[in-house]
Amino acid sequence: MPTSPAAERSLDAEEVRLLLAHGAPHLVHRPLRLVNEGWDNATWRLGEDLAVRIPRRALAAPLIEHEQLALPIIGRMLDAVGVRTPVPVVNGRATSEFPWSWSVVPWIPGVHALELSRAHNTVWAVELATALGALHRTAPTDAPRNPVRGIPLVQRDERLRALLPHVPDDLRSCIESAWVAGITASASTERVWIHGDLHPGNIVIAGDRLSALIDFGDVTAGDPAYDLAVAWMAFDAEGRAVFRRATADRYDDATWIRARAWAASVAAILLAQSDDRDSYRALGQSTAMELLAGAATARPAP
Repeated sequence: MPTSPAAERSLDAEEVRLLLAHGAPHLVHRPLRLVNEGWDNATWRLGEDLAVRIPRRALAAPLIEHEQLALPIIGRMLDAVGVRTPVPVVNGRATSEFPWSWSVVPWIPGVHALELSRAHNTVWAVELATALGALHRTAPTDAPRNPVRGIPLVQRDERLRALLPHVPDDLRSCIESAWVAGITASASTERVWIHGDLHPGNIVIAGDRLSALIDFGDVTAGDPAYDLAVAWMAFDAEGRAVFRRATADRYDDATWIRARAWAASVAAILLAQSDDRDSYRALGQSTAMELLAGAATARPAP
């Protein structure tokens, strides 16, 4: 992702154990090691089968609570189609030493799809389509709210326009044209569960099977087109056709045009804000190239 901000709170192993002593004392003596420090959260592996997920800045703190609220519901929906999610096994709360909620979640083994080639990803395209079909169901009124994910595209127009000057010249026009098409497409009236951050780094593959969808911090209710942007982020033209065929009875052409626009938006963010050596900048570039593969309204061959 774009270069992550400095942590506002950074815990060492002893401080993580203090959290566990408050919220999960039965786990406090397990082996513990830091495995990832991302944009929003630090992840500590806890033994062989668990992990501790801890916010590293105030803006991320509500995202943990969103996962704690939504994942018990979403986990059942996706488990029904054989896809795992990191449903918290402990909902950790703020202490006098640490001001935010935190979670203990299952450790899900596998490879992130970001590490695989687009051509390889075709083998699990149908499974992802099935998972999204299970996920994109009407959400309750108390679903977490997100001000930038799954909303009408027009509400993000100013932001996209501000990013365009920072996108490489040879990719700017394809991003802009995809965005304009999305803005002018029919708006969604749906309010379904959406993952809210469905890119290849949040898709876990085991062998040739879709194993899990992870990192639901941006989970919300809204337009399913936001999640369908993954068609341009994870697949090549063949995989995208397989993915769309598997969803043919669920989403109309306007939804796919909006999905392509969301893919353009994410590509612009990654291209404008990521370091040249960052794998997410490479994802932004390859996504922009996929936007050139054809119009969103073109139906795949049966």
